[in-house]
Formats: sequence, C-alpha cells, structure tokens
Amino acid sequence: MQAPEITLPVLVVGAGAWGSAIAVQFSARAADGMVTLWARDGQQLAQMASLRENKKYLPGIALPRPLGLSADLSKACANWRAQSDAHRSAQPGQTLHALIILATPMSGLEQAAALLMHELGAPQAGEAMVWLAKGLALDGPGTSKETIGLRWPHQILESSCPGWPMAALSGPSFAQEVARGLPAALTVASQQIDWARQIAQACHGAGLRLYPTDDLIGVELGGAMKNVLAIAAGVCDGLALGANARAALLTRGLAEMSRLGIAIGARAQTFMGLASLGDLLLTATGDLSRNRRVGLALARGERLDDIVRSLGHVAEGVKSAPALQALANSVGVDVPITSAVSGLLSGQCSAAQAIASLTARDVRDEFDH
Repeated sequence: MQAPEITLPVLVVGAGAWGSAIAVQFSARAADGMVTLWARDGQQLAQMASLRENKKYLPGIALPRPLGLSADLSKACANWRAQSDAHRSAQPGQTLHALIILATPMSGLEQAAALLMHELGAPQAGEAMVWLAKGLALDGPGTSKETIGLRWPHQILESSCPGWPMAALSGPSFAQEVARGLPAALTVASQQIDWARQIAQACHGAGLRLYPTDDLIGVELGGAMKNVLAIAAGVCDGLALGANARAALLTRGLAEMSRLGIAIGARAQTFMGLASLGDLLLTATGDLSRNRRVGLALARGERLDDIVRSLGHVAEGVKSAPALQALANSVGVDVPITSAVSGLLSGQCSAAQAIASLTARDVRDEFDH
C-alpha cells in the first residue's frame, strides 16, 4: 500500500463544491480520519455519509472512505487539535503541523472564522489557516478611501482570527476536475512566504502542483476580478459577438486587472500567473464557470435574481463587481469593463448597452495607463 502523501491533520470548513473537492483530493492521499469535512447542514451531512457523495454540490464524485464527515464543529475542532498535538510530538522538527481550510464563500467567511475562534482560540505552534474564497467585500458606499468599507479575505481573517498564520489558495480550479484528481496548478499566497512554502510542500501531489508567493494582495485581486471579467465574457458569448471580441475583452480585462493591482501595491508579474491570467482563462471560457453562466443568462435578458437563484451556487463576481468599482474609484484607476459589468448587474443598462459602452470608447495608446 502506498504511503499517504498528506500526513498532517486537515479540517475543511464548508461542504460546498470547492470545499468538498479539496476534501476529496486530500483524503484520497491521507490515512483514515486525517482529513475531516465539516458541513453546517446536518441533513446534508447525513445524506453525504449515507451515500458517500455530495449530491447537492459535487454530484458523481465518490467521497473516499478515509474522509471523515462531521456536522459537529466543536467535536471536529477538538479532534483536529488533538491530532495537531500528536503530529507536533511525533515530528518536532517540522514547522507546519495542522491545517484548517476555510471553504466558504466571501459572504460566510467572517462567521466561519468567528465559529472557529470560539472553538479553538489562539493557534498552537505549527497550526495555520488557508482560505478558498475569492472576492472583495463592500461594506459601505462611497468613492474615496475614507467613505468606503472594503475588505479583502485576509483582512476579514486577520480581524476575526488574530495570531493565526494564514494563506490563500487560488488559481484555475474547477471543483469537479480537482475532485477527480485531474492535473491542476494553484498558488498558495501568504504575506509570510515561509508559511506559503510549507503549505505548498505539505499539500502538493497527485496531479496538484502548488506554487508559493508572498504577493497576497495581487493574488486576492486576481481571484476577485477574474470573476467579474468572466461575467463580461459570458455576455460577449451570449450576444454571439465572436471569438475576436472575446479575445479582445479578456486581453483588455487583464490589462485592467494589472493596472488596478499595481495601483494598490501588487506586483505586475502576479497578473501573468495562475491566480490571475490562469484563473481568468478558465473562468471566462469554461462551461463549468458559474460567473460565465451569469453573463450568458444576462445576455438572454434574464433577471439577475432569477439567474442567481437558478445557479444553486454562489457566483462571486455578482458582489465583487461593485466592490472592485469602488476600489478603483478610490485610487483613481479606470476600469471600463468592471464598470460596464457593474452597470449591467445593477440594472442601469442592458447587456447590449454594456458592450456598446466599451466599443464606443475613445482611441488611446494600448499601454497608456
């Protein structure tokens, strides 16, 4: 029997598609009970335990027998902490001893973090958190730094879970493919590069390749903005504007992302990487993309509320668009595609009008920022 590749305890908080996929991918490479998936919905958890499948969010994917399932967060956290202590005693020379993966959408991130802090408190040596959410939270209106409340995932977690080492896991990753063990490459981003490297080293394998970076803000921006650009790409395809138009849209969207990123302190090279260009290509063109499906439906003239309801999953670009628009306004950066998507989502214009607003823009140098 092959030795397990995942040798440290992992608690995945959130049993949506992406959380379930990571739990499946990791548990297939771990010993019994080393990876646990927590679901808030006890009824959903019971069905998953009975069928060994998450029919609601990840249909057709078997949950490996080594994967533990729990609807009791207190018990799951206590077990994880005990495993963490045991791993620390057995491997005293290692830096990383246990991982918590927050697999909630942006809207549930703060509450999940608060629940974990209630159960676990301060981290023990070698314990770290990883989040999967991609977005930017807008807590208030306005057009300046003083009047808007914008929060990145790392800011939410730093406030909710002080003292915990943290990292973002981002990049081109459809849950179905990751769960099936198909090859994928992702970025692990932390302001503390040593933590990013430790997490990447501990979790890579079975076709999953992880690249560490310390440009956390660039990775977070890429993850949030690619969803908005994917909505635009869906509109473009839904209106049958052709491959030329889609290529132009994505190219200019990437320039828009890079322009805004540099203005807020990110590194330009990050936008050529997995969490930006890579994730944009996947989300804007892949049939499994929820944000692209939002754009396709908007092009058909469907109402946004009906579109979101029919998805059954969260499309983060819907909420990220106005937040990114507010961020761009606050630093004086022109983001025409994001502005067009924001106007479309708010009902200020139709899909055709949103596209027309882009094609009617004045001539400018291609690389004039």
